[in-house]
Amino acid sequence: MKFDYDVIIIGSGPAGFSCAMQSTKFDKKVLIVEANDTKMGGSWISKGTVPSKALRSAAKLIQSFQSQFADDKGRKPYQQFRMEDIMKYKSPILESKNRNYVDDIIKNEVHTARGWGRIIGNNEVEVIDNMKQKKKYTAEYILISTGSRPSQPKNFKIDHKQVLDYSTILELTHIPRRLVIIGGGIITLEYATTFAALGTRVTILNESNEMLPFLDEEIKNHLASILKSKTIQVVNNMTVNKISYNDLRTCSEVLYHTKDEDRLQVVETDQILFVGSKVPNIDNLGLEDLNIKIVDEGTIITDVSYQTSVPNIYAAGDVIGQPALASASFLQGRLASVNMFGNRDDIVDGTRDMPYGIYSIPEISGIGFTEKQAVDLGLEVTVGRAYYKSMTRASLNHDTDGMLKLVFRNDNLKLVGVHIIGEQASEMVHIGQAVMAFDGDIKYFIERVLNYPTYAEAYKIAAFNGLNRLHKSGVKYKKILDKK
Repeated sequence: MKFDYDVIIIGSGPAGFSCAMQSTKFDKKVLIVEANDTKMGGSWISKGTVPSKALRSAAKLIQSFQSQFADDKGRKPYQQFRMEDIMKYKSPILESKNRNYVDDIIKNEVHTARGWGRIIGNNEVEVIDNMKQKKKYTAEYILISTGSRPSQPKNFKIDHKQVLDYSTILELTHIPRRLVIIGGGIITLEYATTFAALGTRVTILNESNEMLPFLDEEIKNHLASILKSKTIQVVNNMTVNKISYNDLRTCSEVLYHTKDEDRLQVVETDQILFVGSKVPNIDNLGLEDLNIKIVDEGTIITDVSYQTSVPNIYAAGDVIGQPALASASFLQGRLASVNMFGNRDDIVDGTRDMPYGIYSIPEISGIGFTEKQAVDLGLEVTVGRAYYKSMTRASLNHDTDGMLKLVFRNDNLKLVGVHIIGEQASEMVHIGQAVMAFDGDIKYFIERVLNYPTYAEAYKIAAFNGLNRLHKSGVKYKKILDKK
């Protein structure tokens, strides 16, 4: 049977984009269906990853300048800078990314259809444009990469004026003096530290018992100390009862109670940001008619090859659930294409040992086992630590908050975990990732010359620190270091 395309991709975010690019390398004919009338790239470029990181970069620059060249009048950044000017920082970045995206799909001869895509058969997609015109396309394969949207709160409403979500927070016209963030995940931490760098007094209201429970315990403790130094208040285990506006005091009020103290409390603020969980975008896709299996929260179920319960229909990115990161989505989209058109035996699933990156100020990143996870698995491990305050590069850049922690096995020094909080953490983690991918040990850091001064030097410091700890505990590391 002849089809219009080899693959139709519904959604142009990172998973869809990478699937399209990989498919063209197999000389396949590709169609991307995008619901947005004017932009490509989904939330990744327009209102998620790229714009939020652009704001973070601007805030980091301001914070660095403030720390090295303090204002002689003692003014806060929000008294010196306008949000409008800071937001202009991201405009050329977004324009450049959009232009690059369009250039790539034109250069690779990828076709596009603007409108809402709905799967009406195993090999057929109907697209309804903004004029309600319908057009049908057929393909051998279909990829669902429609991403996700923020969930809605239960006890109050997001009006995008008083209460914002993580899209409309980027449309602020002023830097708030006070900001309450309701949430406890990665996005919460990123926005909390970004606005704190702009001089905003931030309060985090978190429904869970703790923030970011997956972090290594020492990294978590280090983060708590940094948040305290930035006067970011964190209230865990709470429930928001009501949000109202106080005309007399010209501020918003968030009323909440904690489970530990069963009493109503209130915090005054200029602005409120609600950061809920991510909800997969599966509405009106026609999944129910095709019996594509999903779990209760709307996540599409796929196998290891990103194939759904319908063999020729694949799914990738936020729509299949965790980790719901742009970095993972890029890889998932490419692997989906390879599974469709390539040699499956040659596939290496790089999502098995995947790093996480948190773009807070400072950054947090990690890969592999935490110390507790390794011990719980029965591994005999030792840790090595390097603190930013003892590193020359960190001192030169006035970025001395942070640490790098290595987790390695006692018997063969194999590296099983890397955990970092500090400047360049999301970059540095890839050094440890490469060593772990090739089943390497911490001797790598000791035996190689690492540029000085660099943040990467922390690996060498941490490796020696870990070996010293082994030596003191009775293991003769000189013998371990001897090459066999």
